[in-house]
Amino acid sequence: MQLYRGMLAAYGEQPWWPADTAFEIAVGAVLTQNTNWSNVEKALARLKQADSLDLQGLLALSPAQLAELIRPAGYYNIKSQRLLNLCRYLRDIGGLEALRKMPVEQARAGLLSVNGVGFETADDILLYALDLPVFVIDTYTRRLLSRHALASGKESYDQLRHGFERALPAEPDLYRQFHALIVTHAKQACRKSPLCEGCCLRVSCPAQFDQ
Repeated sequence: MQLYRGMLAAYGEQPWWPADTAFEIAVGAVLTQNTNWSNVEKALARLKQADSLDLQGLLALSPAQLAELIRPAGYYNIKSQRLLNLCRYLRDIGGLEALRKMPVEQARAGLLSVNGVGFETADDILLYALDLPVFVIDTYTRRLLSRHALASGKESYDQLRHGFERALPAEPDLYRQFHALIVTHAKQACRKSPLCEGCCLRVSCPAQFDQ
């Protein structure tokens, strides 16, 4: 919470995951794998233009048709198959609302059973689309924890996730804001080559002495 408060004071509240529907968030979670958000936005815009950005709309497309629509997101052949895998799973269980009603770990296990859905993608869907208290771990989060000596760098994804969830109240809004602040901080200061001068967390960061 000391890190959270420091970043919040420096950057203010940050926006998170722009989308019109929960389903759009789920689609975006797959599309954002190995690409930047601007490319995802282009792919989503093409899906909207084709009137296909819903469960039935995507399922009506062939893998080749879907791949062409999401081409701007990169790895489009792989991602089209992953999206269709996710859509078939959601269709079979009764949609996102059915997933939301499951116990969190059951919902997470279900998403992870889908070929092409990994930990970060599953947790993006749970937190941002379904409003469930699951903390998302990404490269920026690992970097922040390592530099503040809160992680060794050898922890598994779930070790770090559970660490956050034990330390914080189970509040999805807090998790989303914390993650958004981490992303902002990683871009502003805590880069691969850190900009320690003027960093809002400098006082509590032991890694600055190594720069």
